[in-house]
Amino acid sequence: MKTNRRDFFKVTGAVGAGIAAGGLTSCSQPQAEPQAEPSAMQFIKDAAVNTNPQQFNMCGYAAPKLDKVRVGFVGIGDRGSGAVKRMTYIDGVEIVALCDIRQAAVDGAQKILADAGLPKAKEFVGNEQEFKKLCDSGLCDLVYTATPWEWHVPVGLAAMEGGAHAALEVSAAKTMDECWQMVETSERTKKHCVILENCCYDFFELLTLNMVRQGVFGDLIHGEGAYIHDLDYWHFNKPQDEKMTDGAYTKMWRLYENQRQANVYPTHGLGPICQAMNINRGDKMDYLTAMISDDFTLKNRIEEKAKEDPFFEKFVGMDMRGNMDTQMIRTNKGRTILIQHDVSSPRPYSRIHMLSGTKCFAQKWPLQHIAFGHDVVDEAGMEELREKYEPEIIKRVGEMAKQVGGHGGMDFIMDWRLIDCLRNGLPVDMDVYDAAAWSSLTPLSEWSIANGSKPIEVPDFTRGAWKTNKPIELTLAGGGTTKVRNLTKANAEGQLDI
Repeated sequence: MKTNRRDFFKVTGAVGAGIAAGGLTSCSQPQAEPQAEPSAMQFIKDAAVNTNPQQFNMCGYAAPKLDKVRVGFVGIGDRGSGAVKRMTYIDGVEIVALCDIRQAAVDGAQKILADAGLPKAKEFVGNEQEFKKLCDSGLCDLVYTATPWEWHVPVGLAAMEGGAHAALEVSAAKTMDECWQMVETSERTKKHCVILENCCYDFFELLTLNMVRQGVFGDLIHGEGAYIHDLDYWHFNKPQDEKMTDGAYTKMWRLYENQRQANVYPTHGLGPICQAMNINRGDKMDYLTAMISDDFTLKNRIEEKAKEDPFFEKFVGMDMRGNMDTQMIRTNKGRTILIQHDVSSPRPYSRIHMLSGTKCFAQKWPLQHIAFGHDVVDEAGMEELREKYEPEIIKRVGEMAKQVGGHGGMDFIMDWRLIDCLRNGLPVDMDVYDAAAWSSLTPLSEWSIANGSKPIEVPDFTRGAWKTNKPIELTLAGGGTTKVRNLTKANAEGQLDI
């Protein structure tokens, strides 16, 4: 009996050998006999060439306009509470539901609403399945998910099945099966499944994206991105309560995730490059190869912490992911992309964000540089480029975003843009194919690393539609009408008085 991809996951429950916490999967197929299982690594390879036909093209799809966007939040930790606060500034948003396993988290979000002069939201508090009640309630037009990674797709699927659009924090999916589930459910329900990749809305990334669109770079040749961030403090910031819910990462979930030999967090570096290269909209990622270093720090740090505190003894002896992993990707049009991930080396933060074209070069970290040859543009030249190529969305909400905050303002730009698209019936900037393709680097890198850095094909989640899909719209044509509220320096038109 041949095992299809859903049958396999019902038997094994995880993608990679040794992965402790896979996401939930759909249950529409009969259970396979255990002896028919392919290996987990073979499954990843098979899923990379999935040929199921597209049910409906969500790229460029404009869902019906929503004058008011009723938002429900699932997961109200650091990211979730920040999102609740940002949404209180956006006109046309009604925060109608709050869901978390912790009453204290929901109480904190209710206070944010009260401080903003907004009504109390309905609460869904208790066990890890409470999100299903929220998604089935019919209260929400948009379910915004900022849970630990393993719950992103289960919540997103429940939201779409319940008639709401889904917005998922990064990475959207952990497994190849979850990537396909997002795509198939979004296409069938015609509900957006948006990856909340805030780095696509950072100021330099938007500037360089507009320069690419205006032809300043010529033909793009190569891009580099990364998530290099020393998370030592956060990894070992343990909970103090018995339920393990008040630390930096509830139940130490992110330290557990570091057992997986893969790029577990690829989208911050990848997303802006994919947008510049029109991935899924004129080009696609063809294949990748991945490599990872040994772990030179995490095991040692765990042993050190265990000597200081018995709490960490349960982590001693775990095989932790290597420090630096690297993926090299080739696109259908012959471009190349390099993506890196390192959260356990003592080094400065960097997302790299480098674009190299036939006419222009740009790199963000450690310093913002743009060059048209050997010499970088001086500060006066940089200011001229900003004035000439600053995209409309930055002119519209950039200064307001800085005042609201959220990673320097890019979080607010992301949220404002999503709501403005939903209210004006515009296609979203980041659709389900982006969520799937960008997230798929995790299982694909895992396969390549486990197989001696062999290349593996990146699935075409658009099933050929990438050839005619249009690039994302950088203007605010048809939109830009959403105002802000509760911003002291904004005028009656929802603009910032300067």
